[in-house]
Amino acid sequence: MTDHRTRDVNAIDDRVFPRGARRGSECGVLKIGGVRATELVEQFGSPLYVVDEDATRATAREIRDALRGEAQRVGTDATVYYASKAFLSVQTAQWMAEEGLAIDVASGGELMVALAAGVDPAKIGFHGNNKSDAEMVRAVEAGVGTIIIDSEIEVARIAAATAAAGKRQRVRLRVNSGVHASTHDYLATAHEDQKFGMPLTDAPALVREIVSHEGLDFVGLHCHIGSQIFATEGFRESARRLLGVYVELAEIAGRQIPELNLGGGFGIAYTPEQAGEAPNVSDIARQLADIVAEASAEAGIAIPHLAFEPGRAVVGQSGVTLYTVGTTKRVDLTGTGEADPVDRGYSERLYVSVDGGMSDNARPALYGSDYHVRIANRQSEAAPALVRVVGKHCESGDIVVYRDELPADVQPGDTLAVAVTGAYCWSLSSNYNFVPRPPVVAVRGGEGRVIVRGQTEADLLAQSVVA
Repeated sequence: MTDHRTRDVNAIDDRVFPRGARRGSECGVLKIGGVRATELVEQFGSPLYVVDEDATRATAREIRDALRGEAQRVGTDATVYYASKAFLSVQTAQWMAEEGLAIDVASGGELMVALAAGVDPAKIGFHGNNKSDAEMVRAVEAGVGTIIIDSEIEVARIAAATAAAGKRQRVRLRVNSGVHASTHDYLATAHEDQKFGMPLTDAPALVREIVSHEGLDFVGLHCHIGSQIFATEGFRESARRLLGVYVELAEIAGRQIPELNLGGGFGIAYTPEQAGEAPNVSDIARQLADIVAEASAEAGIAIPHLAFEPGRAVVGQSGVTLYTVGTTKRVDLTGTGEADPVDRGYSERLYVSVDGGMSDNARPALYGSDYHVRIANRQSEAAPALVRVVGKHCESGDIVVYRDELPADVQPGDTLAVAVTGAYCWSLSSNYNFVPRPPVVAVRGGEGRVIVRGQTEADLLAQSVVA
């Protein structure tokens, strides 16, 4: 039986917290981007999303350079799109464009933000399984670089939009390779029985339909096998299957198919325990380049220009959510039969309630995702305690951190920092129980600034129509 109580429950693990995050020498207050967590809460309130701008930019550059460099090594090149659904604001879109990434959007609203940020429309890819006619027209008229066709119906819709605008539109066809990524079922997106894309076997007929329209320029296939993927085997088999039909598609199109988009989904560590499993970006880039080169040789075609769409891998680790503790309570685990292996060595669990919850982080409730937490306003010499951090909402499933360890003296008024909340937390946030969405603050050079305004209760009340 393992006793977990030997761990340093004050340690700030740089494998999950933003690079450069550390405890200050005075009282052990956590600093993010050179700013004390306590100062951020005093200035902007809590809950509070905090994004380290320098860490985000550095990660974007590293992923861009790794994917492009490895593609060039095997004789081609790559376009790296930032999957903006992970987290999008005007300023983050500007960061990505300035760091040389294209932008992937999945709705008219995301397109609006990218354009407002001044992103070159030619460097925008437009996804979605149910793009409206109005969204199609807006994308074509804006000069969006590539629209990803998700169904047969969309072929005629995009063709009509191009005809009305008098433009020729680059398009990719999203297909399902049948490869099921090793991830949560809701995050696996390339098996046949789900809402995205078309069966790979339908690709020849659909491409024949696409190239029959003068206004459509077919540039390649797109496949996204899922999210939070730690192994490359799924990418290998998916690339092999996709490139296996490129010879037939080239015959239909009357030319070589120039591009292949393998999507994103690169996994990241959410807890220190996952840090040894998460793929290194350089390693995964090298493996992906070799996979495509091998599959292209097997298919007897030139290696196409590659495209990738990382989102979580770019912004996940650079985000931290700060909460304030409201209440604590202890629960006896002995005799319940519910203590799982990670709880061994403890006879009780400390429930720590914070001022946010599933309204600002829906991922634990949606996917069973776990997170890592530390006290941010101080260090403590108290013995470790097994904790479960829970929110303030009227749901028993309102859990922020299922299991971690904190000093046993964690108490009301403490500031907690939950790591790796840069992706899909603000994007999936809600107003459940009429709780306002928190602001997003970017930190850089020892200063913090709001990049997304938070809501107030008055904002929410103003939405109600009074008879």
